[in-house]
Amino acid sequence: MPQFAFLEGQPFWVIYCTLLVVILLRAPATYWIGRGLGAGVTRSRMGERLGPKLDAAKGRIDRYGAPVVTLSFFTVGMQTAINFSAGAVRMRFPRYFAAVFVGGLAWAGLWGTVIAGLVGTWLELFLRSPWTATGVIAAAVLAVGALVLRARLVHRSRGAAPEAAAETAPEAATAPETGPAGRTRGTGRITAEGPNR
Repeated sequence: MPQFAFLEGQPFWVIYCTLLVVILLRAPATYWIGRGLGAGVTRSRMGERLGPKLDAAKGRIDRYGAPVVTLSFFTVGMQTAINFSAGAVRMRFPRYFAAVFVGGLAWAGLWGTVIAGLVGTWLELFLRSPWTATGVIAAAVLAVGALVLRARLVHRSRGAAPEAAAETAPEAATAPETGPAGRTRGTGRITAEGPNR
């Protein structure tokens, strides 16, 4: 995270406390921006039309939104959208801030470890051998790309299997079963050998 480059080389507790303060200021600021814009939507014609649905959505967010807010800190690129949405639907601030605090504790620990550990180690490696450090980054990018490609292939193959089964199912359903002596079962027709049983 280039915006926290000034923390490189600092003790872990300094990194952790700084990151925690940053997240406890940034996330609620996003919440209040969302809350201000959400108030405008509530007063608009669209808000009047939605009425009870909007109230029901607010109730659900207020009741179940705290875990979503906390878990957003374990994602990349979702924190801002979730914090903004929590404000837009007017999630009660004490409940919201408690969720942010728990998520922020975890977020600061994760990124503090990354900044203090991985980034610091990579910088030391870069100062010793720039080519090796570049190779490590390239290998990491290739590994992530391979994992993403593999996940997409697995997802596609799982999606193709139900479609193939759905295509063959009607044919199997229409094919009559044959019993002993070549009689057809389940058709309700009388053959030369007598009625079906």
